[in-house]
Amino acid sequence: MKPGKNIQDLIAIMARLRTPEIGCPWDLKQDFRSIAPYTIEEAYEVADAIERGDFDDLKDELGDLLLQVVFYAQMASEEDRFEFGDVVEAITGKLIRRHPHIFGDLDLSDAAAVKERWDEIKAEEKAERAAKRSANGEAVEPGSLLADVPVALPALTRAEKLQKRAGKVGFDWNDPRAVLAKIREEIAELEEEIAKPEHAAERVEDEVGDLLFAVANLARHLKVEPETALMHANAKFVRRFGHIESAFEARGRPLKDATLDEMEALWAEAKENERKA
Repeated sequence: MKPGKNIQDLIAIMARLRTPEIGCPWDLKQDFRSIAPYTIEEAYEVADAIERGDFDDLKDELGDLLLQVVFYAQMASEEDRFEFGDVVEAITGKLIRRHPHIFGDLDLSDAAAVKERWDEIKAEEKAERAAKRSANGEAVEPGSLLADVPVALPALTRAEKLQKRAGKVGFDWNDPRAVLAKIREEIAELEEEIAKPEHAAERVEDEVGDLLFAVANLARHLKVEPETALMHANAKFVRRFGHIESAFEARGRPLKDATLDEMEALWAEAKENERKA
């Protein structure tokens, strides 16, 4: 079998890998739950390739992510649940439904109006699915406004989505400075907990969590994606720490013998170099 550009080639390869007795032992062993962590990992690798501007790598990573979709569809097909074509039909139908200003006669003039209508249609679809499950005899509990924010999301991203969802019904600050005041309050509470002679680790963790949640809220109010901001901060840390490592390597000294003052000076130097660049 040779590589091909047709999606059917990928579907056929996946089916071959999952064929009992002649397929791949590892692929045959997998199920929906075991593959899920790989899907999350592949999505992050796509984001990483985009961040680095590496489009050759992005092409490969998108292929890896597409494989995840085909893998799930193959397993679902084996259980007579759905096939890859049903996945395509579902997403094309959703895109048509959620873009009535493109595929219908609704007039929406700006991105904000489009997003508002998208959310309305999404809520309507959710209600329809709940009604369908109820009609089929399934138990449907009254859904919380926050119920469908995925638990598996990165914590910062989920915090932002929870806050945004609550904000839709008015449970929100209307000024970033109010969020800053909340952050100061959370820092004060953390300092108070740490100052206790025998502070409880659970309480400290709780206060740190409150602080991070408040910072995520500030990022949202400032229209900054918190996960992206932290990703950039991580990259900055790696870059500047690399400058410290390189400097000591050039001096022929092991980094473990460095003083904090020496490392701080090199950190400041790396920071200044970035500013000039």
